[in-house]
Amino acid sequence: MVVNLISDTVTQPAPGMLEAMFRAKVGDDVFKEDPSVNAFEEEVAALFGKEAALFFPSGTMTNQTAIKLHTQPGEQLICDHYAHIFNYEGGGVSFNSGVSCKMIQGDRGRITAEQIEACINPPDFYHSPRTRLVCLENTTNKGGGAVYDLEEIKKIRALCDRKNLALHLDGARLWNALEVTGEDPKEYGALFDTISLCFSKGLGCPVGSVLVGSREQLHEALRIRKLFGGGMRQAGYLAAAGSYALKHHRKDLSLDHKRAKEIAEVLENCSFVHKIQPVTTNIIIFSLKSDYDEVQFVQELKEKQILIIGLGKGKLRMVTHRDYTQEHHTYLLTTLSKMEVYA
Repeated sequence: MVVNLISDTVTQPAPGMLEAMFRAKVGDDVFKEDPSVNAFEEEVAALFGKEAALFFPSGTMTNQTAIKLHTQPGEQLICDHYAHIFNYEGGGVSFNSGVSCKMIQGDRGRITAEQIEACINPPDFYHSPRTRLVCLENTTNKGGGAVYDLEEIKKIRALCDRKNLALHLDGARLWNALEVTGEDPKEYGALFDTISLCFSKGLGCPVGSVLVGSREQLHEALRIRKLFGGGMRQAGYLAAAGSYALKHHRKDLSLDHKRAKEIAEVLENCSFVHKIQPVTTNIIIFSLKSDYDEVQFVQELKEKQILIIGLGKGKLRMVTHRDYTQEHHTYLLTTLSKMEVYA
């Protein structure tokens, strides 16, 4: 038995999802003739109260398309210093769009309207890049699955309206946030110009992300997706997985959150653990006491058939997911509680 907590991207399609994929009606999506993709895009757009949606092979491509959609080379976007678009998308912000990032040190990946306003460059000051876009991430990856307060997002939206800035959400794990808050997806659709939504994380799909926005924006996004090489042919098999997940998997996220909190409770009683970030959703980020070597710790867990990941600077991460079973959970908790880690 291998307990894989490296990410919630390691899941396998459920039997019902595979059946839905097998039964999908497909066409050529490059010509927008795949009925399953078209229906899935309409379904996601309607869920968020947006005019249109576009299916992508990856969350990185979805975010990068949104950035290019909202900016021109030489301009600047504002984001938290933990942001996925800056740390984990291969430098695509600069490579794909010629845009720089103004980074804010927020609270576990969450930034405020007040912080953002202080970072907006004067539009008539030609020595600095023109601020054009604000990017938020919900839940925050490096912030340990922290969830934004919707009231703060409303303040950020109002600021963007006053300053004529676009607002994009990297909602790779927005499904997790919505499961915690119980908020209506349409509330997010009303606040953001564009939202990137991942289906290959908590919802257990093999591939796929969706960008939602206005019809005009998504028409241009189709061109950008082509530019990035993201056109897919009989993608309906993958879209069918996403549609199945929307109907059957969202409610299961609460179990991932419950187990993550239980892991954190056990870690709190481990003598070798220094600090655990607050656990709200399915991500546990913790650090060891200074006497202990995190690389050695990861290796010791691997030898016990438990896989986790290091984030650098002493931080370690576990991510619960739908393929992390109760048997896995019991074994992990028992193993952690009995571990003796040597300095």
